[in-house]
Amino acid sequence: MRFLLIPLLLLLTSCFKEQLYHSQSYVFGTLVDISIYGETDERARLLANHVLQEFQNLHNQFHAWKPIATGQLSQLGELNAAFAQGNKPIAISPQLAGMLVEATALSVKSNGLFNPAIGHLIGTWGFQNDEFKAANIDAEKIKSLVKTNPSITDIVVSNNTAYSNNSAVKLDLGGYAKGYALDLAADYLRKAHAQNALINIGGNIIALGKHGENPWRVGIQHPRQPTAIATLDLADGWAIGTSGDYQRYFMLNGKRYSHIIDPRTGYPAQHTQAVTVLVPPQANAGVLSDVASKPIFIESPENRNQAAKAFGIDNFMAIDEKGNIFVSKPLVKKLNWLTPNVKFTTLP
Repeated sequence: MRFLLIPLLLLLTSCFKEQLYHSQSYVFGTLVDISIYGETDERARLLANHVLQEFQNLHNQFHAWKPIATGQLSQLGELNAAFAQGNKPIAISPQLAGMLVEATALSVKSNGLFNPAIGHLIGTWGFQNDEFKAANIDAEKIKSLVKTNPSITDIVVSNNTAYSNNSAVKLDLGGYAKGYALDLAADYLRKAHAQNALINIGGNIIALGKHGENPWRVGIQHPRQPTAIATLDLADGWAIGTSGDYQRYFMLNGKRYSHIIDPRTGYPAQHTQAVTVLVPPQANAGVLSDVASKPIFIESPENRNQAAKAFGIDNFMAIDEKGNIFVSKPLVKKLNWLTPNVKFTTLP
């Protein structure tokens, strides 16, 4: 299998010291990077391996389109199969039930722009594959799928069972699961008394403690260059995430089509190159770092602030299709630009 995704945020590693343990793997179809500071190599290795195993378990159980093994669907796959057959409740794990309840609440906050129920649309565009190639754009099929109006709010969760009132619902938790995994990992490491760590899942990052005497420092990927556009310090408990059009995409007739689909139109949003959000410490900081950037990316430029405020996001940066940079006022003070004289617009 060839993985095409790389982190959307670049962890700066040039000044790592001897007390830093560093581990990498591929999970969720992307690069996972775990850094643990101040522990022995043996203990850090055990901690990191536990986290990676939990990530793999999540990947296996909640993969939207890949079975666990031949003839064995993932838990999410079984649920999607049940949705397609009617509205009969099936048993689900307490974990999945909790995920669906949280994802539904976040979808409502986004006015449906974050909508994990559009799996059929995502598949139609060819983004439920390990490799992406130009899709045959079937305008009539896309129009038909949009008309069915699948929404995660169509799902009824009760007593660890679930069913859908809309057979067009097909769940894809790809815009949620990485953030959920970050929160699980951070909670585990804190309970294991690991004081200092940085967990990076394909550009969604959460920080614990510090890197020695200094805060963890991360870089924000430039959407059109293989380098960082800026850096910032990530304090204890803070999380950061970027949604971009530059990893999961294909080109067709000179036009870029990314995996970030506007549920209202059924087409990839094309007025934005990247959105980065910075989330303060809270119980679901990782989830918000994954979810909140999508509605801001999809929303019209004049409504970006409103989309951010719906999630309580004060710190965000958006880069539009022409490369114009827009930075919220609180984030301006936190960014260290890597190119001199960067031009940007400060948002109120």
